[in-house]
Parts: sequence; C-alpha cells; structure tokens
Amino acid sequence: MNKIKITAVSYLNTKPLLYGILQHPIEKSIDLSLDIPSVCAEKLRSGAADIGLVPVAILPHLKNAQLISDFCIGSVGAVATVCVFSRVPIDEIESIYLDYHSRTSVELLKILLRNYWKINPLLLPSSAGYEQKIVGTTAALIIGDRAIGLEKQYPYVYDLGAAWMEMTQLPFVFAAWVSCKPLGTRFLQQFNQALKNGIEHIPQLTYLLPSPHPEFNLKHYYTHNISYHLDTAKKEGLKLFLSHIKNLTLVVL
Repeated sequence: MNKIKITAVSYLNTKPLLYGILQHPIEKSIDLSLDIPSVCAEKLRSGAADIGLVPVAILPHLKNAQLISDFCIGSVGAVATVCVFSRVPIDEIESIYLDYHSRTSVELLKILLRNYWKINPLLLPSSAGYEQKIVGTTAALIIGDRAIGLEKQYPYVYDLGAAWMEMTQLPFVFAAWVSCKPLGTRFLQQFNQALKNGIEHIPQLTYLLPSPHPEFNLKHYYTHNISYHLDTAKKEGLKLFLSHIKNLTLVVL
C-alpha cells in the first residue's frame, strides 16, 4: 500500500499535532516530512505531498484545495512567534526585512501596514542571517522558533496576531491542514483523532519538551498564544484574510 505523504511545519507550535500523529496507528500509513512553511506550501502545490500543514496564503493558488481537519495553527490575539522587531517605534520604521520562511506572515504584515498602522516602509527580501540586520530604522519580520527570546533584545516588538485581532476582532489562522486530492473518510477520521489526541496531551508535552529559552513559558505558549481548534471564528478570520490577498500575485510563499 502506498503511504500518504504528509509535509508539516517544523516549528515548536506543531509539536502537539505531530505527537498525536506519531503516537497513533495512522503513523504506519504515512510518510511524514518536516519543513519550513514555504517548503510545505511548495510540496503541496507541486504534488510532492498529499497533505500539508501549510501557510494559508497558498490556498488561492492550489487546485481543488480542501481543509481536511478541525485543527490548525492559529491565534486569538498575541501569537508570540510572528513579530516585527525594531529599534524604533513603528511610525519611525523606514524599511522591514521580510521573513522568507512563510508568505502568510508576509501578507499579513502588508495588510497591517496598510490598514492598521497606516505606514508604507520599504519591504526588503531576506535570506539566512537577516536577523542581524535590525539596525537604525530598519526592522525585521521574524517568525517561528527563531523569534523566541528576541523580545528581550529589541525595545519595540509588534505581534502580528495581536494587531490582527485588534483590527478585525477575529482570530487568525497561520497554517491549516490541506489536501488537493480525495482522501478516504476513514483515514480523515483517524487523522483528526490523532491530532485531537496530540492536543489533549499538551500538559504532558510541556514536561517532556525542552524550553527553547530560559524565560520562555512553554505551557503558556501552547495554551494561550497558539490556538489549535479551527472553529467558526477562525474560519471567519481566514475568510477575511483571503479576501485581502485574493488579487495579489504569488511572489513569496
């Protein structure tokens, strides 16, 4: 039997979901790879993966895309690991390096710059090591595990999850489980049960997983910053986000 190929984001916030999959009998029927968000998106788009936990900005560019799970990587307010870091206040920023890991966070930043902060800084492409270029009026969007602990290094930190919530009064969905091909009902039921089991084991995981930073509260992150259930409010937030980006061309995944 051919295994179902799954690509998932490799960040700390996916660990409960991955734990659920790997502890469930479904693990024997899948081929799992862990990637940065942009690679997840490309694998799903190219057909290299059957299922992906992918940045939601890829959705308009997929054929026959379907959300296949009741779970996601979302936030209801501050997310803690998708932030603009700066040495000056937001209205003094002249340029911002864009994180190359995920198009969703980049497009979210563009929406917030235009509609929430109402500023128009120069947006710069980035590559490995760009985090060291936050100087003067140049800021940077940094996402995922690399953002942990940076709030101690910079005087101004702007959390995109919090800004979106304040602007829209809606949660935000950063990544969702998506497939572009039919999958059996039984498999999807088992897959969702595996994810549910993983979420239910968050209390145990906070004891098993090492903290990425001495002052980082893993339990608070999993229970207050990351919100895993793809509920009605998150679907509304996702719909609104996609309406903002529907006319944008695909430049950065």
